Amino acid sequence: MSPAEQPLVPFASPAAAPGAPFVEVPVAYDGILLAGFGGPEGQDDVIPFLRNVTRGRGIPDERLEEVAHHYRHFDGVSPINAQNRALKAALEAELAGRGIELPVYWGNRNWSPYLDEAVRDAAAAGDTNLLALATSAYSSFSSCRQYREDFARVLTETGLEGTVSIDKVRQFFDHPGFVQPFIDGVRAAVAGFLGDGIAPEAVRVLFSTHSIPTADAERSGPREGDELHRDLGEGGAYAAQHLAVAEVVMAAVASEIPGAERIGWDLVYQSRSGPASQPWLEPDVNDVIAELPAAGIQAVAIVPVGFMSDHMEVLWDLDTEAMEAADEAGIRAVRTPTPGVDPVFVSGLVDLVEERLNGTPSSERPHATGLGPWFDVCRPACCENVRAGFKPAAAGIAP
Repeated sequence: MSPAEQPLVPFASPAAAPGAPFVEVPVAYDGILLAGFGGPEGQDDVIPFLRNVTRGRGIPDERLEEVAHHYRHFDGVSPINAQNRALKAALEAELAGRGIELPVYWGNRNWSPYLDEAVRDAAAAGDTNLLALATSAYSSFSSCRQYREDFARVLTETGLEGTVSIDKVRQFFDHPGFVQPFIDGVRAAVAGFLGDGIAPEAVRVLFSTHSIPTADAERSGPREGDELHRDLGEGGAYAAQHLAVAEVVMAAVASEIPGAERIGWDLVYQSRSGPASQPWLEPDVNDVIAELPAAGIQAVAIVPVGFMSDHMEVLWDLDTEAMEAADEAGIRAVRTPTPGVDPVFVSGLVDLVEERLNGTPSSERPHATGLGPWFDVCRPACCENVRAGFKPAAAGIAP
């Protein structure tokens, strides 16, 4: 094949290979690839798992042990694998209920079952045209491109490149199925506070997500010069998407609860892991909580808006550390639920699958914010990893 004949999108189905932002023709996928982060399932797994997460960065085990205590506090077991098993089962049930005969293959980036196992199993079953559903809703290197790079790596290392294709559903940060569980959680928390006589002005809602390096955030989303590029401000698409979702959630709650329109809110960050010399997105959730009493705040709802389920960053960083910060500040705190296997969320994920099976036009795709619907095929240089540069990636135009 000459360079002129090479597809713009490697590792892709014929429908996605030309590189249009939206694939608006039906595609006959024969399997779903549920791509997770992975987590340890016992004390002996913790350090090997953290080595996988930090591979290539040369971090010694002594430093990894500083993070390991989060897992060791829970007997070395991350809840994320059990949650993905539950999600897989829920997806299978929803697919079957709609008469969609597609198997769901589950593989993780950092722990068993690994992505290469899932792709090999699919190929062995004759399911070679896969649609990936990554367990992350937003745009950034770690939440989108890193998964796409792993898809490409797995296809290359298994020798299945050219036999198996992998497309990916759009980033679903503003799909109503993802947003509604957060609306429900904030509504319940706010109603509880106000019902107990706390004034709206004394309530604050903190939307929390994983911090990432500022340089990576600035490069999230389409780059300048691309047809879909927009100036999304400081923090790029990653911050803009979270802010847009938070605005929708607060507007919905304000429309339902009298006085809720007077409640203030902030986007905050958690789980920073980089060196102090490297700028990461701020402010930190615990720092913000510590400052709330001086602003007259008596109650805070902490909303894990960046997370699909109650994995370690939620259980430790929010349920443990943020709750301790609230207790020290002398304010009441509630952590609202993640989508998990909420039927509305699971139904929304299958809606995303049906979009690609049916070739639904972008103009007909549901989206709760003005940023959506996000595109099916990632744009050139989208979500660059500043430290490592570009590696081959599926489901997007190179590099």
